[in-house]
Amino acid sequence: MIPLFIKSHRIIFGLIVIVVVIAGYYGYQKLAAAPAETRYSLAIVEKGALISSVSGSGQVAVSNQVELKPRASGDIIYLNVKQGQKVNTGALIARINAKEALKSVRDAEAGLASAELSMAKLKQPTDALTVMQAENTLESAKESKSSAETELLKDYEDGFTTVSDAFLELPTIVSGLDTVLNGNAFSSTQANLNYYSDAIYGYDTAILSYKNDAADAFALADKAYEKNFSDYKTTNRSSDTATVEALIDETYTTSKVISEAIKSANNFIQFYKDKLIERKLSPAGTADTHLSTLNGYTGKINSHLSALLSAKNAIINDRQTIINSTRTIDEKTQSLAEMKAGADDLDIEAQQLSIKQKQNALQDAKEKLADYSVRAPFTGIIASVDVAKGDTVSSGTTIATIITEQKIAEISLNEVDAAKVKVGQKATLTFDALDELTLTGEVIYIDALGAISQGVVSYTVKINFDTQDDRIKPNMSVSTAIITETKTDVLLVPNAAVKFANDSYYVEMPGETISEKGVANVVLTAPIEQHSVEIGSANDSLTEIISGLSAGEIVISRVITAGGSAAKQTNSQGNNFRMPGF
Repeated sequence: MIPLFIKSHRIIFGLIVIVVVIAGYYGYQKLAAAPAETRYSLAIVEKGALISSVSGSGQVAVSNQVELKPRASGDIIYLNVKQGQKVNTGALIARINAKEALKSVRDAEAGLASAELSMAKLKQPTDALTVMQAENTLESAKESKSSAETELLKDYEDGFTTVSDAFLELPTIVSGLDTVLNGNAFSSTQANLNYYSDAIYGYDTAILSYKNDAADAFALADKAYEKNFSDYKTTNRSSDTATVEALIDETYTTSKVISEAIKSANNFIQFYKDKLIERKLSPAGTADTHLSTLNGYTGKINSHLSALLSAKNAIINDRQTIINSTRTIDEKTQSLAEMKAGADDLDIEAQQLSIKQKQNALQDAKEKLADYSVRAPFTGIIASVDVAKGDTVSSGTTIATIITEQKIAEISLNEVDAAKVKVGQKATLTFDALDELTLTGEVIYIDALGAISQGVVSYTVKINFDTQDDRIKPNMSVSTAIITETKTDVLLVPNAAVKFANDSYYVEMPGETISEKGVANVVLTAPIEQHSVEIGSANDSLTEIISGLSAGEIVISRVITAGGSAAKQTNSQGNNFRMPGF
């Protein structure tokens, strides 16, 4: 149909084509030659509030989370919580078998009760029976001392008698010992000592050692005897006790020396006899006589030694009894006086100190007992229970984990943003999982140290929620805007209206009067004017003007360049603009 129409109206169709081509050509020329028209977006300088903020993201956390661990070891005998259960501060979570700790508490209570009872008795007046018993004890001590003093006098008398008895026989013993050793029983020209020695020397020279021992021991004994006998003759029963006691001691010592001399002589003669018998030779009969004599002396001297030692000890014992009795009398006298006077301040203070010590011991025992109970440190929710009743636990075992109901946001900020944030600043929070929910909060913590990862420093900031929502769960993603600064009633212009050049800020303003109603897509005919300004704070969209502008004035915020059917918007700020604080 169309080819047929064109063929039938060929001339008309050709004219139409020519008209269209000519119209298109002239239209294109007109459009190409038309000058570009510049339009502007204007803004009115207004007073208002400027709010600055920093943004960050992180996760929801609980304000506190604690693993509950016992401070003691043992078997769990009580466990009455489950996961998700709400508990209050101090609630009993678990109890460990505390048999020994309970016993310590009971013992400490008994000790305290005893100390308090002693204090009560201390403050009470002493009863008559107790006073009488103390007086009797004092009298008994006095009697004991008096008896000992009497006995001591008798000891000196008896001791002098014992010395006298000894000197009845000591002269005979010393003289007889001298005869045995130095007499001439074998030859008128040879002492017995030499005879015994010469008889054995050819068989055993050791006889000389025995001979010398016997001779030396007799010399010591004879010397001690002579001095002792001289002292004895100058002492009598009327002599002072010190002289009598010294004589007793001297006589005892002399008797021991004589005893040793007798023993040495006996050993000497016995050695003589034994050596001859070893060679099947017959010792002289006089040797047996001498040994028999020496044995008799030994019995007598030992008897005197025993009597003298008893006399010495009797004096020592009775004198010590007197000393002890004197001490007892002094103590009982003082005790009786204090008893009659009643308890003094020092006694009461000492007993009060004892009570305090017992109280401290009881407190320590109770605190140790408390270690066997695990309690909630704060009101919260049991997040997990990690043991069962009957389990054996120690101080490192986690019984349960408790978390607070109060949830917070933990976000990470770079060092530039963190420097602007302070505790107490307000914030708004949104949650990826809860699109419709927006909460307000407050900064409660700023990390003081920060963390460095791959050369980037970040700081953890914690934000407390003003209101709690059960839909918010720990570890949910959260985004927040922290309000770092708020200024009210300040002059504000869009950030794009402020330019920076030659170390100063300025704005561009129309050189003609503009109606406040027509500030968008405006064509300006008059030259544009530049005005220097002083700026203050700024946020993402607005800048504070401190000076240089007044409320109601109009500034250029954007340049819109239109060309033909296409439009291009140009930011009037250019590359030189710098936002204050960014």
